[in-house]
Amino acid sequence: MSKYLIFGATGSIGSSLSEQLYKSNKEIHIIGKDEVEIKKLSSKLNCEYTILDVLKDNISETIKNNFNNIDVAGLAYCIGSIDLKPLKISKKEDFEKCMDLNFFPIIEIIKGLQNNLKTNNGSIVLFSTVAVKKGFTNHSIISSVKGAIEGLTVSLAAEFAPNIKVNCVAPSITDSKMSQTILKNKLITEGIAKSHPMKRIGKPEDSASMAKFLLTEESSWITGQIFGVDGGKSSLN
Repeated sequence: MSKYLIFGATGSIGSSLSEQLYKSNKEIHIIGKDEVEIKKLSSKLNCEYTILDVLKDNISETIKNNFNNIDVAGLAYCIGSIDLKPLKISKKEDFEKCMDLNFFPIIEIIKGLQNNLKTNNGSIVLFSTVAVKKGFTNHSIISSVKGAIEGLTVSLAAEFAPNIKVNCVAPSITDSKMSQTILKNKLITEGIAKSHPMKRIGKPEDSASMAKFLLTEESSWITGQIFGVDGGKSSLN
């Protein structure tokens, strides 16, 4: 049976996506850098795993050694960061660091799996942010990098059609591991929630549900799209 590869599977959205696919009787292979956490999740979901740190390890070699004998039905890159800083104190290195985590690994992963995905009429799901569409203070770094991901999404969707679907999920702030430095203040959290038409912070399963839909055969006629999972923030505010 073909498998879905979830990169960043121990993150909040990645783990929710992995669990949703597992509950839908899909075969998954989870990838993450934290050996303890990835083994724990692998045991829970009864699936295979691969240890990969996209900032330190050789991505191309890891793909060659671990996934060549797997029929890949789809992949999701759930690895990301929240890089907030005023432009006046930003440095070139800040943008490069953000690209190194959020963008460049995607290129290596897709290049390594392109033929596999083509053979299996697979799908690719990437992640952006509502901040690309809506201007937010101090978001110049992350918005620029995630904007590049949205550009990559539509470009690859055209290049890979009709054999591989490529879509992107663009969440607003989500109650996740990496957002806790922002959401630890109750008053700030309440203010952010009220700024969304749906009057709440996003949950990991919100974005994961969209990613699952885009990965599977349920979305067989959808490609090259950016889906806002943002409580109405991008279109109603």
